[in-house]
Amino acid sequence: MNILQFAQNLPDHRQEVKILHLSVDIIFITVAAVICGAEDWEDVQYFGEAKEKFFRKHLLLPNGIPSHDTFNRFFSNIDPIVMEQQFRIWVKTVCAHNSRLVSIDGKTICGAKAGGKSLFHMVSAFCHANGVSLAQVRTDEKSNEITAIPELIKALDLEGCIVSIDAIGCQQNIVNQIIEKKADYLLAVKKNQLELHQAVEDTFRFEQVADRQMAHQLDFGHGRIEERTCYISGDLKFVDTEKWRKIQTIIKIVSQRYNKTKQIAEEPTVRYYISSLSADAEMFNRLVRQHWAIENNLHWELDVTMGEDASRKRVKNSPRNFSVVCKTALTMLKKYSPFPERKKRPSIKSKRKIGGWSDEHLSAMLKPEFWIRNS
Repeated sequence: MNILQFAQNLPDHRQEVKILHLSVDIIFITVAAVICGAEDWEDVQYFGEAKEKFFRKHLLLPNGIPSHDTFNRFFSNIDPIVMEQQFRIWVKTVCAHNSRLVSIDGKTICGAKAGGKSLFHMVSAFCHANGVSLAQVRTDEKSNEITAIPELIKALDLEGCIVSIDAIGCQQNIVNQIIEKKADYLLAVKKNQLELHQAVEDTFRFEQVADRQMAHQLDFGHGRIEERTCYISGDLKFVDTEKWRKIQTIIKIVSQRYNKTKQIAEEPTVRYYISSLSADAEMFNRLVRQHWAIENNLHWELDVTMGEDASRKRVKNSPRNFSVVCKTALTMLKKYSPFPERKKRPSIKSKRKIGGWSDEHLSAMLKPEFWIRNS
């Protein structure tokens, strides 16, 4: 499904007699503009006017390029639930869902504020194999992630996957829902689940962990060395296994950071997890590390590369729908490789510039049949 088909599947909410610009044209121009660096509705209008000759090859444009007010009104009034549903369908058609690990985490859109308070907090599901967002659900604030996560899980096909969530998702109803989806869970445990946290802590305090239940991992970068040691145990005598369905393994991760001279840079951090998986310590060490790719490969890209955090959109559904547009554009940028013959691939930032410079590359970014699947 290309972006034109994605746009055609969105119902037009406007009164037919007042329509001057087709919804397909509005959505197509907006996604193309965001791919190439547009951050607000005026940018989208200017990009459309600068590239009008290009857009006329793909669109009807019966009344030319819409104004920035038209873009704003359209995305402020379109039903965000429908927009997000169509995004999920589109992602399924353009990205092979072959990842065993799906991470769920929340992100506040800091720029959308009223009275000093952020208006939107988005909870997203991230597919590690493709490096893209699979779906998102909006909450009013971070504390409401507990109600948003079940809604997100319900919307996803998770059979055979491992679902990883931070401590806010360590809830019995969420565990039950993941199990019913025929998936496994890997959940962080903190003192919001005091009884469980104490049980896991006591297990590692009193049990002698064998060498085969340990794994070490070293990371080098940003002027420091990080050593992560993973301990696992299948001893569940302190854990209420009736509350935590299908729990098989408890995990302890100890992280220690050193500077370039191998001196301890800060005190070690200890984190605990529970899982329905039965696997070795090396695999759990890797899975816990991979979970945080949702921060680096999705949230960071949206904030820094796509400028989502700097966005000041506040009108009605505009921030929520623009977040879907940003994720759509980011997916296209990640999937497209402009120079597949080269070993070094351009960054997302460079791809955005290439799309703006070259109509040929922009056209290819918008059409899945031109994507390099392993880009």
